[in-house]
Parts: sequence; structure tokens; C-alpha cells
Amino acid sequence: MKAKICGIKDENTLRFLIDHSYPPEFIGFICNFPKSKRFVEIEKLKYLTNINKKNSKFVAVLVNPSEKTLEEIKNFNFDFYQLYDVPAERTKVIKNTYKRKIITALTIKEKNDVSKYKDYLNISDIFLFDGKGYEKSISFQHSFLEDLPNNIEKMIAGDIKYDDNFDNLKKFAEIIDLSGSLETKDNKDFKKIDKFLNTIHNI
Repeated sequence: MKAKICGIKDENTLRFLIDHSYPPEFIGFICNFPKSKRFVEIEKLKYLTNINKKNSKFVAVLVNPSEKTLEEIKNFNFDFYQLYDVPAERTKVIKNTYKRKIITALTIKEKNDVSKYKDYLNISDIFLFDGKGYEKSISFQHSFLEDLPNNIEKMIAGDIKYDDNFDNLKKFAEIIDLSGSLETKDNKDFKKIDKFLNTIHNI
């Protein structure tokens, strides 16, 4: 399994992740969603993404981004754009224009929501199945994902705890994406992060 840790907003946490014995494959930054307490202003975002990421990939988390936002971050050191609420045709344009790999984030409440992934086949590199909460972590029934094909890379998020039994999730997805459950009093907790990364490594 692979780990994604999202909502990074300070240098100390970022360096802890990058320098960890088992760094997460993906590190996410909230780029254009000010409602989130994990939102990062543009100048700070530029600074953080200039830090040597070593073995991790940097992910720009974007909710229906404007052209202005996409232009502001186009030269930042991102490997992936994680897109919420972006139709397939526009996703394709963003991918081709900015030459980034794409994580299509689909918010799931009912089983029918899962089938939306088909619109993004041959466009998206990874499919993230998340709860409906955006900045608030809301769970969904993971068994909705059990019929997905094996030839797409799947990421799962939404009210997953850092000390959950991830063995139960590996049949649904290859990547676990955590943010809020790794925090104590709104800040990333290094002990929780350490436990999560060690657990994922050992699966």
C-alpha cells in the first residue's frame, strides 16, 4: 500500500514527512479552498513546494480551480493536480495544458456516485474516492468500491483513522489518503504520522 498525507501547511511538518524512514508517496497542499483550515496562501505555497521533496510526489489539491489559480501555480513543483468538481473535458484540457498527472477526486455518498469514474478513464492517472465533506472528513461505505476494475489506481479518503486496520481497506484501494485524523488541535501530530507511515510500510 501507499500513503498520501494531505493538508500540509508548514515547513516543519513537510520536512518530517520527507525525511521519514518511510516517507509518504504523496504529499498534498490545499491550494484554492480558503474555507479549509489547511489552506496555504500562494507565496507560502511557492516556498513549501521549493523544498526538496526527495522520494515523495507533491500534489496540488484544487476545487474547481479558476484559470487565474492554475496560472499562478503552473511553475510550482507539483507532480499531480488533484481535482474536485471538474468535468472530464476540462480535466483533459488542464492535463494537456499544464502537463501534470491527474488525481480525479470523486465524492461518494451512494453507490451510483462511484460510476462517475468512467467519465475520466484515459484522462486520470489516479482515482480518489472521498466522502462528501471536502474539508470535513465524512465517511462512505467502502464496499461500494469492491466491483471497480483492477487496472485503475485507486485512492481512498474520508473519515479514515490513522490507527485503523488498513488490511481491511487494501481490497478496495492501493493508496490511503489521510489528513484530519493525523492532527491534534488542528496541527499535524508527528506521533500519529509516524504510526500511520510505519503501519502502511508493514502491510
